[in-house]
Amino acid sequence: MNAIPSTLPALTDLSNAFNQLASQTVTSNGPSAFLQTLNQVQSTIGAILDPKATTTTSTSATLGTSAAPSLAAGLSSGVPLANGVTGGSSPASVSAPALTASAAIAPSAPSSGSTPSPITQALANALGEVGVPYVWGGSSPTTGFDCSGLVQWAYGQAGIDLPRVADQQQQVGTKVASLAQAQPGDLVFYGNPAYHVGIYLGNGYMVDAPQTGQTVQIQPVGSPTEIRNVAPTDGPVGSVAAPSNLAPVFAAATQAYHLPQNLLASVATAESGMNPSAVSSAGAEGIMQIMPQTAASLGVNPMDPTQAIYGAAELLSQKLARFGSVPLALAAYNAGDGAVEQYGGIPPYAQTQNYVNEVMGLMGGQNVTSG
Repeated sequence: MNAIPSTLPALTDLSNAFNQLASQTVTSNGPSAFLQTLNQVQSTIGAILDPKATTTTSTSATLGTSAAPSLAAGLSSGVPLANGVTGGSSPASVSAPALTASAAIAPSAPSSGSTPSPITQALANALGEVGVPYVWGGSSPTTGFDCSGLVQWAYGQAGIDLPRVADQQQQVGTKVASLAQAQPGDLVFYGNPAYHVGIYLGNGYMVDAPQTGQTVQIQPVGSPTEIRNVAPTDGPVGSVAAPSNLAPVFAAATQAYHLPQNLLASVATAESGMNPSAVSSAGAEGIMQIMPQTAASLGVNPMDPTQAIYGAAELLSQKLARFGSVPLALAAYNAGDGAVEQYGGIPPYAQTQNYVNEVMGLMGGQNVTSG
């Protein structure tokens, strides 16, 4: 790419341009209108960075069809695209005054009477934080972000509650088979259990908070270990439908113990069919089928559904911390910690394996013990 002419005003505020995406209103088209505007941002940036490459940019182009250089070209050039978002070598100096990218883009008028989809809003939230410093444990614009803190905050602001840490976020939603099938707003994870997470933007890029010394940035997605779709569903996941009086309890306990979404309701469905009065032949009691001695140690009444749900939340939180994954935590909930430790995984008990598969299926996951 040609060096930036000294007479060209500096492009210093890309995050403002991405903030403009928050005003995009998407209903029936889902993320497509968002990506159309993102492509416009990318094309405008490319035209500013290399004006000889194109003379016109269609503001209605779809992703990947613009004649102007894409954001990838800017990233690989070394030209700073936002605070801390650079490619390789340092760019040539440019003159002031600064020109914001948002000022270079023709404003898009929102459609009257429509509102952004949650995924569109989450993407815009994350992109609006480009340039915010990475801070381990950070989860807000004022404190800075780590990777999972950015994800939780961006989606939380859009009304989608996610767990706090990456390996728990990895258990939410439905698995996407490959990067080719990923949609903007899907979460991309690295490691199993995950040690890093980003938000997929489309066209092979993601926004993430990478590591200490860097900032929230846009970069190539590379080869993620797993991709998950966390878009809200119109109905309950799988066959789980919590009674209206208990749905807020499941939600509150899930948030209090930072559990994967729908885990508690799925366990209640598999354990008792949501029956608060259930008693098993082995003596397990209530909606969450907790043994009396375990309930006593937790200080809960297993026949009181609210207490039982919170008791199960505490148990599952402990088992997730101990074993590191939802399937193993479920196996321990069903067969006991000792059995999981003895076999180094899900025990070879048909009942336990069926139980784990049932709950994972209710959560929207896949069969984890066959094959």
